[in-house]
Amino acid sequence: MKDIFLKSRKLNWLLPLLVVAGFASCRKDNSLGFTPGTGTPTITSVHTLSKTDTSKVPRVTTAIDNQGNVTTDTIDYPINPAGFDSLTTSGTKGSYYVIYGTNLGSTTTITFNGVSAYFNRALISDNSLIVSIPNSVPTTGSAANNKLVVTTLYGSVSYNFTVLSPPPTITTPSDYDFWSGYQVTLAGVGFSTVTSVGLTGSTATCTIISQTDAQLVIQFPTTSVNTASLVFSYASGGKTVNVTSTQVFNDLDNAYTIFFKNSFQNSWGDNSWSGPSGVSTNASHSGTASAEATYPSNGWKIEGWANWYPSFSYSASYQYLTFWVKGGSVDQTLTLVGDKMVGGYGQNTSPAAIQQIDVPPNVWTYYKIPLGTGSGQLNYWATGSPAQQLGFFLKGQGSDPNETMYFDEVAFVK
Repeated sequence: MKDIFLKSRKLNWLLPLLVVAGFASCRKDNSLGFTPGTGTPTITSVHTLSKTDTSKVPRVTTAIDNQGNVTTDTIDYPINPAGFDSLTTSGTKGSYYVIYGTNLGSTTTITFNGVSAYFNRALISDNSLIVSIPNSVPTTGSAANNKLVVTTLYGSVSYNFTVLSPPPTITTPSDYDFWSGYQVTLAGVGFSTVTSVGLTGSTATCTIISQTDAQLVIQFPTTSVNTASLVFSYASGGKTVNVTSTQVFNDLDNAYTIFFKNSFQNSWGDNSWSGPSGVSTNASHSGTASAEATYPSNGWKIEGWANWYPSFSYSASYQYLTFWVKGGSVDQTLTLVGDKMVGGYGQNTSPAAIQQIDVPPNVWTYYKIPLGTGSGQLNYWATGSPAQQLGFFLKGQGSDPNETMYFDEVAFVK
């Protein structure tokens, strides 16, 4: 909350100060509030519009309660924001900068790498301009000539200034699972400058199938990893930079799978209380089939799967249960059940919060549930090993419609 307050306070005093500083020494001879110079414009420097000193200083507070007990508390808080004096020769798209120079008052255009930038004439003086770098400025190829050009009524000036490529950032992946040869579409920003995509913990690299700034399609290689983040190499400011995704992806080739690649795996099969159930080609998240689950209205049914032999033995190496679900016609809450879980493979009406998943209608939703013991953990082998059943209980209500859901990429991930 303090950071938000500081940023708000900074913007409140910053822009008026810039305007006043630019106008204070000039005569108000025309509607601009100053007389523009008629000489050839010059640029002496470019600065960030503002910066915040994020260093922390300790503050000790003392309190006395109503029984006379003295307590102290030490907290950190940021120093007040610093001034707009950060000299720079490079900038990022969408950010604001101050251009200092002479004879700038009659400016007609400002361009970065040939792309015109918007500027507010109310915030200019003969010695300064405030401008935001457009998102459409090219940062690679021959068009990225690293030139800032200011044109006035009396000439133009060119200044060496590099617009940096934004780091590749994923907002929505089409899947959090992968396997050898599988293609995943990444939606986000900054993908047009990506030159390669690697995986943490592996020397293998993904194949880039197609790319735009907002979308990247990659094909995964064969790996020996259980989970990995993506490592993007991209061009920025004439250099190759690496950035690692915050999203973690699961290699299902190295997981223990229940339903995967259009069929049941590892001797698992249908164990539902209602029908139709089992393998269905009516829907799929990553192929041509999924595991169908049918819940009749007010049915109190469990839809799921079983592995009677050789069953699934406990291993501390398994960290998560992951799966995709396509919901029915309305919002529903399913309860995870298993023969070795607390409550067993039954109609659990008092489940722990970790066992309950909210499933929105008509869309595929991804779930990643921790398997360990303790609070906030599924504890799939709570009462012993091996485990033989896994399912989803729906406490049906008389007002509910008949529901059909689909499960895909069901796996235990190390």
